[in-house]
This record gives sequence, structure tokens and C-alpha cells, in this order.
Amino acid sequence: MTTVHHDALRAVNGVLLPGFTGTDAPAWLLSACEEGLAGVIYFAYNTPDVATTARLSASLHEAAPDLLIAIDEEGGDVSRLEAATGSSIPGAAALGVIDDVDLTERVGLALGRLLAATGVDLDLAPVLDVNSRTENPVVGVRAFGATPDLVSRHGAAFVQGLHRAGVGACGKHFPGHGATDVDSHLSLPVVDDPLETIRERDLPPFVRAFEPDVAIDSIMTAHLLVPAIGPRPVSLEPAAALVARELGFEGPIITDALDMGAVKGADGIGEVAVQAIEGGADLLCLGTTVGRDDEELFRQAQSALLAAVEQGRVTVERLLESAARTARTVRRVRELQASTGATCGPTEATAALEALAAVGQEAAERAVRTHGPLARLDPTGPAPDVIDLRQRFDHAAGRTAQHVQSALRATFPGTEVHVFSDPAGWEATLAAVSTARPAGDPVRPLVVITREPVPGSREAAMLDALRAARPGLVVVHTGFPDAVPAWFGDETTVVVACGTGRANARAAVGQLTVTAEVTR
Repeated sequence: MTTVHHDALRAVNGVLLPGFTGTDAPAWLLSACEEGLAGVIYFAYNTPDVATTARLSASLHEAAPDLLIAIDEEGGDVSRLEAATGSSIPGAAALGVIDDVDLTERVGLALGRLLAATGVDLDLAPVLDVNSRTENPVVGVRAFGATPDLVSRHGAAFVQGLHRAGVGACGKHFPGHGATDVDSHLSLPVVDDPLETIRERDLPPFVRAFEPDVAIDSIMTAHLLVPAIGPRPVSLEPAAALVARELGFEGPIITDALDMGAVKGADGIGEVAVQAIEGGADLLCLGTTVGRDDEELFRQAQSALLAAVEQGRVTVERLLESAARTARTVRRVRELQASTGATCGPTEATAALEALAAVGQEAAERAVRTHGPLARLDPTGPAPDVIDLRQRFDHAAGRTAQHVQSALRATFPGTEVHVFSDPAGWEATLAAVSTARPAGDPVRPLVVITREPVPGSREAAMLDALRAARPGLVVVHTGFPDAVPAWFGDETTVVVACGTGRANARAAVGQLTVTAEVTR
């Protein structure tokens, strides 16, 4: 290998943030670490439990002390460390509903301590999107709320909590993904608003995060088209990176996953990776390796960038500038870790997880709300029928969580969950819960789980049919809380869980079994 090619290879590796399959580092990844790899991103298949995660991180940091280990750990609906069980904390929307910034900082601190104990350097959180469209299919309860002030205050507090624990933070999705009604995992959303609107509505949480007392470590760009900024998707648009720099941000700009439908190329991610660097990105998140060859995905991006260097599209100097930004962030995180005494290990991780559960329970219980006439279920009476109307796969969370069903079964033995997957199954389910029971057979309460019953949607139509057949049903709403009054009116009992994570579900079901004041 020539010196020139070796220098280019190290420079290219210095902007790559790949995933990998399994709970042990594969040979290709260890080799890349020796050749200047910037970092890795964990997914749920890397982190089956916190002890395994701690051991994996220790082995990677032993191989490459300056490697940046990142993870999507937002809490609530989006969790990698607790993907198997559901998150111990209720997520951003719940914290926004409570609106206690001290609690938000305590949640960030407890989560940061778990991340530090599992060897994670950078949390790809918090979400700083202002969820200004209640029907947003990809942000929703991942956001602290629908106003710039609320998101700014709680985003800052969450970052400060992470920093107190010795963990870096990444604000996403710059310049704001909250005004969309398209999921960028599937196709390219367009935010066709004037730049002034974006500056007033979407940018304030990022501006706050850039201030010295917060000093967020990195930002993640969104895969969305903002014509007022430029003609290309933000993650590939030089003018978007320039906006962040003009606002005073000096850290690394990370792309959202380059395998997402909004930007994915027909021939893989190679060309998209080159365009992201041309657009001002510093770290390229390559995305999940589920169903893919992890090394092949890495090589696609690596080879395309090496070719771009040879062709003169990208210079080694440009890549080294990005690597230097990442190196500064790693040094800062190491300083935070040293100042807090954070240590990585299975024992520390287990203790941190227990502490996280305690603050998570407090937050989830404080967040849950009821809307409409309060109807409670008696654990000594007939167990409920349960119907889950959430038919759309949640690409951000990676699944449609069953934590509400699990909490209902645990609280009300004999709970019957009706499952359907097609129109015929739906009709059979509707008939089953609508049919009058024989004399003397007690009527089972009906609990319906919703996420986004947008007027005109299939979920809304099914909910209307159930309300007509069973006017006394109870809804557990796992979607964005601000939408509840418009979607449900005042006649239906709605327990607002503020998310679908394990902590949210337990608190919502608990609300069904205790006397509580009705809040609107």
C-alpha cells in the first residue's frame, strides 16, 4: 500500500460511523479501528443487556482508545440498551408534559450514568425537533413538545444531565423535523416554509443548545428538503451546514442514517456518502446492518470516498478537518468522564439501570394524564378486551411495542388481546367485541390502544367504529399528547401515556386502576 493511499484510507475511515452485527467486534471492524476509524454506532442487536454492552465497549476501547461509541438512546419509544424490555424512562414528550426542567436534567443524568457504565461516549439524543404538526409520523412523542420554548428548555436540561454523567450529546434533527407529515425512513419530506419561519419555529432549540452553558457536542442533520435553505436534502446540502456554523456550532455534524429511504441511492450508499461529505458532514452514520452484510455496507462507503479522493471531488485535507472535529469531541468526552469518575463495567451498569428505573417511574407517573370522563377498571371485576389500532410500523423505534398489553395482562389476569392483520381480521375483531354476551355473563371492559387516529386515517375509522359499537370504551393513547382534545372530543375516556415505552405503559395502566382527578 502506498503512503498516499494509506493516508487517504485513514482520512476516509476518520469520517465513518458504521454499525456491525453481533455482540463481538468482527475482524473487519478491528482492522478499521487500527486504520483510523472514527467510531461505531450500536443498535439493539449489539446491546441485548447492559452487562454485555459494557464488555463490548471495553473491548472496543481497548483496541482503539479514541474510538467514538455512539447509540440512539432517547428513552421512551426509542431505546437500544433496553430494546428487549422497553425503556425505564418515559421519553421526551412525557418530560415536556410535566415541564419540570430539574426532573428532565435528573433523567438525563440517570440515563447518562447508564450510558457511561456501558462504555458509550455519545448519546444520539436529545431530539430537538419542535413537533409543530400533531400528525407527524416520525417525531411525535420523541419531541419534548410543540413550542420552541418548551423544547429549548428541556433539550438544554437533558444535555446538561448527560454531561454531568460524563457522556456527550447529539441534538437532532437539524434544522428541525417537526413540521413534516412524511417519515424520512421511507421517502423525502419537504418543509416548504420561508426561512424566517424556520428560524422562529425550528431553530431556537438548537441555538439554545449551542450556548456555552449547554455546549452540545454534535448535531445530526435531517433527511428532508427545505427549499428555503437549498435544493438538496439537508444532510447533503452545503448551505444547511453553513447555517449551523453561522449559528456558532463548531462540533461535528453527523448525518442521519444514509440507508434511509429519503436519500438512499439505487446502487447503495456509496454516492450518498460522498455527497454528504460534499454537503459539509463530518461523520457518516451508515445505518442498520439488519438483513445486510455489515462489512459490505462499510466497504461501499469507504470505496466511494476513496474514489472521490482520487477523482478530486473530496480532498484529504477536507476529511482531516472533519476528523479533527471528532477528535476534539472525543477529548472533551474523555475529560467529562475523568471529571465525573465514570467507569464502565457490568456491575456499574446493573446499578445504573436500577437507578434509572427509579427516576423513570417517577417521571412516567407524573406525566400520565386523563381526558374526558374518568372510567376506571376494577382488578377484581371482569378482565378487559384489548384492541391495538396501531397498524403502522414504527421505523424509529424498530417495532410496534406491546408494553401496554403486557401491563394490562399483569394488572388484570385474563385480559384478552385481539389481534388482526387484514380487513377480514378487523371485521371479526369488531364483531367479537360488539356481540352481546349471554345473560349473566359480565360485560368485559374494552381498552383500545391508539397512536395517531388522524381524521381520515384507517386508525381513526376503526376507532369510530368501536366507539359506535361500545360507547363506554377506554382509550390508552400512546401518541403525541397535544392531539388528544382534537382527536377524541370530550365523550371518550382517554388515558394519555405520552409514549409507548415500558415506563409509559405501566403508568397509564396504573392510572386506570386508581381514583384520579380528571385533567384536560
